[in-house]
Amino acid sequence: MRLLRSTDLALRVLMRLAAAGDSNPTTRDVSTVMDVPYTHAAKVVAVLRHMGLLTARRGRGGGLALTEEGRTASVGAVVRAFEGEGDVADCEGAATSSPCPLSSGCRLRGALRGAQEAFFASLDPVTVADIVEAPTGPLLLGISPRP
Repeated sequence: MRLLRSTDLALRVLMRLAAAGDSNPTTRDVSTVMDVPYTHAAKVVAVLRHMGLLTARRGRGGGLALTEEGRTASVGAVVRAFEGEGDVADCEGAATSSPCPLSSGCRLRGALRGAQEAFFASLDPVTVADIVEAPTGPLLLGISPRP
């Protein structure tokens, strides 16, 4: 299974904020360090803020901060929120405009759904705080923007 770019960025933003401690980087700082477009970072930050995982303050002394809920958030819940509940395979033909001819009797769809749920379930007990424990947190803070 491959994560969407927004899911990957959401996890990296949460990790960065968890490792940053009292530092409050701005969305622009985060987008620069992570080498992603500002608009993409801003959309992801907005979703994380709406989920209650971080706060964002404008102006002098502002920036992003992880909430306690964000620190203890399940990685599985974050991945589910960004990936959505859609099927792994496009059996309905949304991308190709023609549904799979096997859809009425196919057993693959159920097997893929089970694998997807097992993937999420394996991430459920892991928290944001868990994934920034040493050595990850200090390494994460040492990453600097590309020249």
